[in-house]
Amino acid sequence: MKKVDFLSALAYARREAPWAGLRYSREITQSRCVRNDAPDKNAISLEEGVMCEVLIDGHFGYAATADLSLAGLQRAFDQALATTRATSAHKVHAFTEAQRINVQGAYESTAKTRLHAMPLARITECLLEASGAMAIDAKIVNRAASAMLVQTQIDYFTTSGTHTSQHFDIVDISVVATAAQGLQSQSRSWSLSGQHGGEVFDPTVFAKEGLRVAAEALELLAAPNCPSGRMDLILMPDQMMLQIHESVGHPLELDRILGDERNYAGWSFVQPADFGRLRYGSALMNISFDPAKANAMASYGFDDGGNPARRERLIEGGILKRGLGSLESQERSGLPGVANFRSASWNRAPIDRMANVNLEPGSSTLDEMIASVEDGILMSSNRSWSIDDYRNKFQFGCEHGQLIKNGQLAGVVRNPNYRGVTVDFWSRLSAVGQSDATYGTPNCGKGEPSQVIRVGHASPPCLFRGVEVFGGQS
Repeated sequence: MKKVDFLSALAYARREAPWAGLRYSREITQSRCVRNDAPDKNAISLEEGVMCEVLIDGHFGYAATADLSLAGLQRAFDQALATTRATSAHKVHAFTEAQRINVQGAYESTAKTRLHAMPLARITECLLEASGAMAIDAKIVNRAASAMLVQTQIDYFTTSGTHTSQHFDIVDISVVATAAQGLQSQSRSWSLSGQHGGEVFDPTVFAKEGLRVAAEALELLAAPNCPSGRMDLILMPDQMMLQIHESVGHPLELDRILGDERNYAGWSFVQPADFGRLRYGSALMNISFDPAKANAMASYGFDDGGNPARRERLIEGGILKRGLGSLESQERSGLPGVANFRSASWNRAPIDRMANVNLEPGSSTLDEMIASVEDGILMSSNRSWSIDDYRNKFQFGCEHGQLIKNGQLAGVVRNPNYRGVTVDFWSRLSAVGQSDATYGTPNCGKGEPSQVIRVGHASPPCLFRGVEVFGGQS
């Protein structure tokens, strides 16, 4: 971190505001991609700046700057003070310092090899191994492997004595093979996302996954189209990730329930009176907010308002218990929330964002779930999604489908899709796997101005009974 006089800047703001805070953020992002055995992208970016925050007449206001000199920070605070005074008469709620916890602490991603010590040549070697391993047939027309490495430092200071310091090492890896013949094409992918270090860059793993996805893309190319009808559905963890994200994570965000996101990201079918009452799904549905989960993409020690983050049950035994709302949203709504006041960058104010939202493991094995299905399908790896503004009606398409007949896997089908309505769908949950897998995405969008943030989801395989399944086009 650069030598920046944060405390003097806070003292300057404190002369005119009863409370002030600032959040310093520095993020280095390295992106590399190989396509068809040739380097396709090699980029590095640096974002660094400070968000200044003040509380005046019960109203929080912000101004951001990339000028880290004391004069630059003072100018940003002057702007925050002026705009907050001008807009405080129109505030939606009168807040106090109670919405900013006084805390000190630090958090650091666990990693065996820090990303700053990772040779970039090693990353390129892994990507080339994956690309080369996918070259098994002339029908494989595109072979892509990419890696994004993110190193983030966030320091948060307030006039009430808060100082939190957090460092994140984040990796997002993707390997994709596309097979084509005539007008038909099929893609298969592998991904690894989370808080990891250089230890994940193993050329043998990349080669193994590259070979697998290429073989499965060819298999899909020759497979029949997915049948249509109501049948049992097993979703693997890499698809459960998106199911949780869209039909649980977003509808439980309290600012969305309060209407803050209706102009852009939409509302929610969940109402304030539903907490403690709504049966969201079957008794097997236990959803947690867990910012401490090892290696997950959105693990952290404190949110961007200084609130210490801890694991909380959102849905227990199928009953909705708690929302994804910061201290501000909790104060406005009177509902229980979590430490999820998060910002995408130094020049964005924090808002309610899901972090690690997970479906907790159950007692079934995957083999037991398959054996219990007479007529069904197993789907993995999302490739398309659509959900309405209330996060209620949805349909998802997957890369890979396997029919299940009389308790046994019975062949691969292409273009598998399913649709449903959120509460009805989760009420059909009849088995949950014993062990989970963690996935994540760096591209969850929300807010005005727009914020794209990283989230994580862990889930076991799950069995849903009597779901509407249908085939689609390539």
